[in-house]
Amino acid sequence: MNSTVSPIAGKVNNVFIHVSDLKKSAAWYSRLLGLPFDERDVESPVYNVPVSSKAGLTLDDHTFDPGFSLQSSDHVLFNFYAEDIDEAYRFIKENDIPIAREIERIGDFAYFNFRDPDGNVLMICNN
Repeated sequence: MNSTVSPIAGKVNNVFIHVSDLKKSAAWYSRLLGLPFDERDVESPVYNVPVSSKAGLTLDDHTFDPGFSLQSSDHVLFNFYAEDIDEAYRFIKENDIPIAREIERIGDFAYFNFRDPDGNVLMICNN
């Protein structure tokens, strides 16, 4: 690689989640994050979940890509933050969201994995 200064910022700008049912996934992610949701705001092919972080979260159903074949990921795509990992775990369990990996604790750090409606593995951690 050339040693010149890169024009690319050292930050993640947006995360894309590929989904099979945009309205269902938009409602699910909104409930998961405690965000207001109005189905009338969902217009295929993408829905931008109104997250409060600097990195965005976009759901994409590939309406305009008929050759696309959804393949869920068994590897963690990204993680959400929760200050209280046990409270987050209870919330996921109470909402019948499938757990992919039980809580792991490493010193003060803790995390667990769960699956979204399309089977993608996501993580919640406290750091």
